[in-house]
Amino acid sequence: NTGEGESSYLLNSKFTNVTAIKSIPTLKRAIESLFKEESPPFEHLLNVADLGCASGSTSNTIMPTVVQTVVNKCRELNHKIPEFQFYLNDLPSNDFNTLFKGLNGFVGSGGEEFENTSCLVMGAPGSFHGRLFPLNTIHLVYSNYSVHWLSKVPDLRDEKGNPINKGTFYISKTSPSGVREAYLAQFQKDFTLFLKSRAEEMVSNGRVVLVLHGRLSQDFSCEKELQLPWLILSQAISRLVSKGLIDEEKLDSFEVPYYTPSVQEVKELVEGEGSYAVELMETFTIRIGARNEGIWSDARGFGNNLRSITETMISHHFGPQILDELYDEIQDLPLQDFATQCSFVVGLKRN
Repeated sequence: NTGEGESSYLLNSKFTNVTAIKSIPTLKRAIESLFKEESPPFEHLLNVADLGCASGSTSNTIMPTVVQTVVNKCRELNHKIPEFQFYLNDLPSNDFNTLFKGLNGFVGSGGEEFENTSCLVMGAPGSFHGRLFPLNTIHLVYSNYSVHWLSKVPDLRDEKGNPINKGTFYISKTSPSGVREAYLAQFQKDFTLFLKSRAEEMVSNGRVVLVLHGRLSQDFSCEKELQLPWLILSQAISRLVSKGLIDEEKLDSFEVPYYTPSVQEVKELVEGEGSYAVELMETFTIRIGARNEGIWSDARGFGNNLRSITETMISHHFGPQILDELYDEIQDLPLQDFATQCSFVVGLKRN
């Protein structure tokens, strides 16, 4: 959601801020490893791409981390500090105005601690499921909680054109096996294209750091862990179907372009594409619900977060008239039942 209102992504990006913070140690290691190359891939200018940056404050976490790590390493090794060019990427419909308003304290100077450091920032609208930048220009690619979004919804219809994933959406215990296979096939296609596109844009020995919503096992047995936020959203939509506010056929034809890959699936795709070496893969869990010091202490905060991410998708498919009632239903669900979410961070080296 655009803007700065109660259900805007700007005010409800707490979760992705946490995942960004958890990725900082890996990001620092990736940057420091650039200095270990016999011929570092940058000298006067470091080009950094933040893919799927949205309009929240995640970039405000990542950009200072990049600058601070590089400056500290340059001072340690007595290297000249380069200029920094940051490319902030998301779809053309992203709220870049809100994003750039939040960067006023950083652009040009790198922040108070690095006043003499040249930091330039540019918006890069477009889908990362294809080329975004010129050949051999990018030194560091970062993406936080974006690459698991697909370029489109997989085709989940039978030979007669009828939906096969009835009564739910995404991958659930009631879904036929073909549903998971279709989602996996779409992720394999999209992620491979993502890797190929970045490989063309990056310099040799450049680094990639990706944070994804994923799973540890090859199966989907841990349903609650894997389907957040879709399990909660599905329950709320089902309530509106039972009330007659949403037609059941509308639910049957709704799917989300999102896939939670396993660590092994990602590793196999990277190795199969062949342009990168896997330097690091680490998993972590984030507490969601009200129990055990979770991110949200009540369902209202979680509901606003979910609305900030899904409202445009829901409005497009079901119509805007059901939005308030739907997200009110979410705030009535027992958030404490949804305890954790599994994520992992991947560090890659461009061959």
